[in-house]
Amino acid sequence: MSDLFAGLNDRQSEAVSSTEGYYRIIAGAGSGKTRTLTHRFAYLVRELGVPPQNILCVTFTNKAAAEMKSRIKKILGGEVDAALITTYHGFCVKVLKEDINKLFFPSNFKILDVPQQKKIIEEIYAGYDIKMDYKTFEETLNYIYQEKTHLNYIPMMIDPAYSFSANTALGLEEQIYIKYLEYQKKIYGLDFNDLLYFVIYLFEHNEDILEKWKTRLHYIQVDEFQDSSKKELDIINMLCTGNNNLFVVGDPDQNIYEWRSSDTRFLVHFEKNYPDVKTIFLTQNYRSTPEILNAGNSLIAKNINRVPKDLFTHNPSGALAEHAHFKDDEEQAKWLASKIKELAKKNNDNFSDIAVLFRSSFLSRSIEQTLYQADIPYIIHGGVKFFDRAEIKDCIAFLKLINDISDDYSFLRIINVPKRLRIVVPSKVDR
Repeated sequence: MSDLFAGLNDRQSEAVSSTEGYYRIIAGAGSGKTRTLTHRFAYLVRELGVPPQNILCVTFTNKAAAEMKSRIKKILGGEVDAALITTYHGFCVKVLKEDINKLFFPSNFKILDVPQQKKIIEEIYAGYDIKMDYKTFEETLNYIYQEKTHLNYIPMMIDPAYSFSANTALGLEEQIYIKYLEYQKKIYGLDFNDLLYFVIYLFEHNEDILEKWKTRLHYIQVDEFQDSSKKELDIINMLCTGNNNLFVVGDPDQNIYEWRSSDTRFLVHFEKNYPDVKTIFLTQNYRSTPEILNAGNSLIAKNINRVPKDLFTHNPSGALAEHAHFKDDEEQAKWLASKIKELAKKNNDNFSDIAVLFRSSFLSRSIEQTLYQADIPYIIHGGVKFFDRAEIKDCIAFLKLINDISDDYSFLRIINVPKRLRIVVPSKVDR
């Protein structure tokens, strides 16, 4: 047997060697999902002789794609072509760089990130004399996003002879939307949603382009399939028709992108959309103790839109999961600090062995403040400490200056915060 199967359990091995047809892999948390995907990619290349450039492996973040590339290069060697191990948006960029000229756009089109989108919208607001607090950036961006889902804006964007006019718009929101499209067209700029929509439109209206990519992509793997949106699924469906080789991995119980139009039903009801699909369950957990898994299984069993499964592990037993409920965030933070000190003393643990997870960065304030008061050192990962944030430092500088007018450092920090018009003092000659 190939060394690619060394260390894999039976279900992982079955998934790795499953190549032809439609496969749904329900992979629970900590069940070796990435290992399975990378070994299957390597199996296709090394054992079946499939060129890497004929395998599309889609995942959801650049970080996950980089990790997958790194693992595959370790297995197959550093020279392997891993360009098609990418995100949905990364793949769309590759398609458009190669074929967007069919839509009368240059191959060096601009990709607009959120700060650039905000700058465009601010310019439009200024033209209509709109204040940001009246029409928020998020509301406008959401309106633009909803309007674009119909794809009926693309023919106007790609027609060189078409000129946008906001004069016929029905209301302010539509005026802003049209101005936004006009600005995009002028600079040949595409935002992240456009990348998906332009590829769908390109494939739908250029059979030769779609056929070229279908012929190139013999196998398609999709990671975190539960987080796929309808538009992303449309692209996958167009590409896999013909070869009929689609391998998706995911877990409806781990969906986190519903706010971005993902739909777990695509994974839950996968067999309704694809012929002769086979489902493989990865349920052996390598990360947690039995006690943690029992707690997790009892919670996720209450989810409604899911594929039933029970995770198990051969890991040794550990402490029971403990649940505590508090009336407010301050009481919670005090309990956390007390618990951390108790664990450090009882188990002779270092503070660096203990992690506190919270679902949003704004929740860190009370926790950080309490840890600081309890003399417990901490590091914020994936963000900035609450008291290191620019707006907090600005507020503290204002307070310090109120208390001590001679505090030059605080004065220099906030002298033009928020930014104001520059005042020019007349010279003595002018007087």
